[in-house]
Amino acid sequence: MGQLKSSLYARMNTMADSLKKIMIIEDDHFLSSLMKARLEKEGFMVVQAFDGEEALQMLKAEIPALVILDLIMPKVTGFEVLQMISITTQLDKVPVVIVSNLAQDSDIEKARQLGAREYFIKVKISIDDLVGKIKSLVV
Repeated sequence: MGQLKSSLYARMNTMADSLKKIMIIEDDHFLSSLMKARLEKEGFMVVQAFDGEEALQMLKAEIPALVILDLIMPKVTGFEVLQMISITTQLDKVPVVIVSNLAQDSDIEKARQLGAREYFIKVKISIDDLVGKIKSLVV
């Protein structure tokens, strides 16, 4: 019985390791749920935060493999979340992908200076293209 238990435990750990955790920080519940469903279909484990304040609390508790971040959010903006990620040891290594309606060059540059790995404008990217890019970033 002990061998079965340890074998099952080892298999569960392997399965958990293969599920890469992604955090979606997006105040649009519909878009967040759409991204979550699509990413889970690809085998990712997904957690959601619907405002920047909630995201910061969640990031204190767990470090995801990747963050998808909107910039325009209530309570704490995406720029503030991005800045906190960039100055926090361990979190500063987590790739952040911006998905936002902000399309000004100055916003894109600010996000990149704060450490964003990729920047996508919502109306210019399909969910399939976004998922493809995320898959390439989460190794």
